[in-house]
Amino acid sequence: MPITQTVEIPANHQLTIDVPREVPTGWVTITYNTPENLVDECPICAQYRDPVTGNPRYNAETIAGMQEVDDMLAGKIPNTLKKFNSLDEMWEDLDSDD
Repeated sequence: MPITQTVEIPANHQLTIDVPREVPTGWVTITYNTPENLVDECPICAQYRDPVTGNPRYNAETIAGMQEVDDMLAGKIPNTLKKFNSLDEMWEDLDSDD
């Protein structure tokens, strides 16, 4: 007897499932279906998608920028990120014209 129940997975990934009384007691197998566009995607890439709809959370330009930083940190491309010793130093750099 197949039963389908659609649920939203919360941030803590914990569920409480209410099983209809018609379902006999004993062992069962629960199958999780993942949106098809996320099945072959790595968990790091999946973080940029809405967990419910599978749609990108950010626009393409923002995702490309995040990927570029990930690539720099992984050493895939030269790291051009600036490092600051204080918040004031960062704001000073942001306010400068260069």
